[in-house]
Amino acid sequence: MFVKTENRDVEDIGQGVKRKILAYSGSLMSVEVHFKKGAIGVAHSHVHEQITYVLEGQFEVQVGQKKELLGKGDMFYAGPNIEHGVVALEDGVLLDTFAPQRDDFL
Repeated sequence: MFVKTENRDVEDIGQGVKRKILAYSGSLMSVEVHFKKGAIGVAHSHVHEQITYVLEGQFEVQVGQKKELLGKGDMFYAGPNIEHGVVALEDGVLLDTFAPQRDDFL
């Protein structure tokens, strides 16, 4: 499977956040998430493992009880049922990878 991002729909999920589902296969999913400065990815948890890579921008990231500032090229891991969230300190883009895929996004 090949993915051309310009062929993928962008979903405006509100409050300065947009999501683009890139690829998924049941056991794995990749999603680009675009944030406007000040937008919040509200702290939440889910049964999926998640690895997030910062493509652009700077974010305050919370994983569990820890907070860290992350910028372009940085990553974080949130295990199953671990609360996590972000605040965009400037316009930015995250690449989320989930295992298994997030059926609630489809």
